[in-house]
Amino acid sequence: MKVLIVDDERAIRNSLGEILGDEGYEVETAEDGAVALQKVEKEKFDVIFCDIKMPGMDGVEVLGKLMEMGIDAAVVMISGHADIDTAVECIKKGAFDFVQKPLDLNRILITIKNASERVSLTTQNKALKKKVYGADMIGDSAPMQHVREIIAKVAPTDARVLIMGPNGSGKELVARNLHQQSARSAMPFVEVNCAAIPGELIESELFGHEKGSFTSAIKQHKGKFEQADGGTLFLDEIGDMSLAAQAKVLRVLQERKLSRVGSDKDIVVDVRVIAATNKDLMEEIRKGTFREDLYHRLSVIVIKVPSLDERRDDIPLLIDFFREKYTDGGRARSFSPEAVELLKQKSWPGNIRELDNVVDRLLILGDEPVSAENVRDFVNL
Repeated sequence: MKVLIVDDERAIRNSLGEILGDEGYEVETAEDGAVALQKVEKEKFDVIFCDIKMPGMDGVEVLGKLMEMGIDAAVVMISGHADIDTAVECIKKGAFDFVQKPLDLNRILITIKNASERVSLTTQNKALKKKVYGADMIGDSAPMQHVREIIAKVAPTDARVLIMGPNGSGKELVARNLHQQSARSAMPFVEVNCAAIPGELIESELFGHEKGSFTSAIKQHKGKFEQADGGTLFLDEIGDMSLAAQAKVLRVLQERKLSRVGSDKDIVVDVRVIAATNKDLMEEIRKGTFREDLYHRLSVIVIKVPSLDERRDDIPLLIDFFREKYTDGGRARSFSPEAVELLKQKSWPGNIRELDNVVDRLLILGDEPVSAENVRDFVNL
């Protein structure tokens, strides 16, 4: 836990630093607001103690700058008796707490303990947000509102859903939303990328196998359908599945039971199947590479995910999301309005995945704030 002490009085900096150092905290000090802001720009602090009354930039100004920078640190104001009203006002503006002079050891330790817990909770929440990015889909455009409305209606049912859309548009996020808003949300969500599994292994992956059923089958293996029992199975890139595997998936959907490779014993499963593809399955049916009966089984509900070019109004929100993702815990960064406007005008064949990579690149190579010139230099417009 790293702590910054900002106070123009050397005695306060030294005494508070010694107290916190003895408690195992890593402590740095700053004699005024300008030095403090320079330190915060260069490194991450978990808790900042800041005196209200300082020459030059006072504590209230420092707090305002810290809030503008979007730091995650808990800011604790150090106040004299005459500064109590100001300290309370600072709380309203984003400070975590305040401690009065003369400093009391127990009060300081209680405050930093509470501040540490707040910082830890904030960090956990951000990590969770990244992990379940799709749980709170980014975007307020009309196409995204339409997708949300369909999800809200369909999720509580057990209806099978086929999600269609280009690569990188967020089909997996839609699938996760369907699961999280369903009665199966406490049960497993199992994902299978049908395009990433070799054709000779897809049946074993989906339906499992018995020990000795083929050369490398050294033990019994439960397939993805069994692993998802009671929950949701997401078949991503279903258009790349072999015809043989399609036939077996069709059987499971019709009869709600399967048999592992190397076994003739039926296993009953209760699984909601959600599939996704970037292909035109009707065209694949005409070409003979996709079963029409499986298509009709999977497409009880069809959700079409818009491309990023169809939802350009969401680009500023997505930029902000990815900016936070890549600067979490580090120096605060921003994009100029002109840079955002240029990115809104760009064509996005790679969709959200491409935008994610572009934001990461601009944060690494660009200025602060990222400028329109940076976009022209580092992005293929």
